[in-house]
Amino acid sequence: MARLDVRKTYKLYIGGAFPRSESGRTYEALDAKGRFLANAAQASRKDARDAVGAARKAFGGWSTRTPYNRGQILYRTAEMLEGRRDQFISEVKASEGLTAAQAARAVDAAIDRWVWYAGWSDKLTQVVGNANPVSTPHFNLSTPEPTGVVAVVAPQDSSLLGLVSVIAPAIVSGNTVVVVSSYERPLPAITLSEVLATSDLPGGVVNVLTGDATEIAPWLASHRDVNAIDLAGVTDETLAAELEEASADNLKRVVRPSETDWSTEPGITRMTAFLETKTVWHPIGV
Repeated sequence: MARLDVRKTYKLYIGGAFPRSESGRTYEALDAKGRFLANAAQASRKDARDAVGAARKAFGGWSTRTPYNRGQILYRTAEMLEGRRDQFISEVKASEGLTAAQAARAVDAAIDRWVWYAGWSDKLTQVVGNANPVSTPHFNLSTPEPTGVVAVVAPQDSSLLGLVSVIAPAIVSGNTVVVVSSYERPLPAITLSEVLATSDLPGGVVNVLTGDATEIAPWLASHRDVNAIDLAGVTDETLAAELEEASADNLKRVVRPSETDWSTEPGITRMTAFLETKTVWHPIGV
């Protein structure tokens, strides 16, 4: 007797939990050949607000953890990504229309990149901080601090490697994130959220919304409790300009979209984009 497939309907990932979209809407996630994979939740304005609230609530605890501890947590997450490697390969292969070998390379690169960013956690201050020379009898020290809540529109084509490349650099320095996943390729983002939910990463540090970025991103850009926005996955120049204009209302930091090969070495640009520099003066003792 033929067995019927269990048609999956996935939820959002907000504050460490998996709620349904308050709108009740879903949409079909299809593979590269147009075949049904699963139903994904279609996030609304209310879901975006809830995600920002969860990210803000988590920011205080996450940003004050030691960099070494954040690195430990990110490394543990990479271990769990490795444990679900076969599932990620299957989903990336189906979503992006790759061969098994190409999908395996993309997944391995994503795991390696997560480890790479984890290693930066306790080194970033030494690289971008300074002891500044001054002409008065003071120590003048500059140190990086996280910006706050970062909204991210994930790359649309690179469903896992691109996603990791925009989430990890934002959270390693102590920021919290609300990410809008690829609309057509949401499954790797959903599986990543399942990994994060069972890892040591506190709830709310990463919040994953599936749905149409053209609907959700304007609310994130105009939200006054979002401190920065990464437009990596915005492919429409008009929309990018509108989001940047909306972001100016509370002087958000904006990383504009660009033609990016996510397989190349990432550098530290995305880590430093979401940092503020705090400078302190201290008298030199006699």
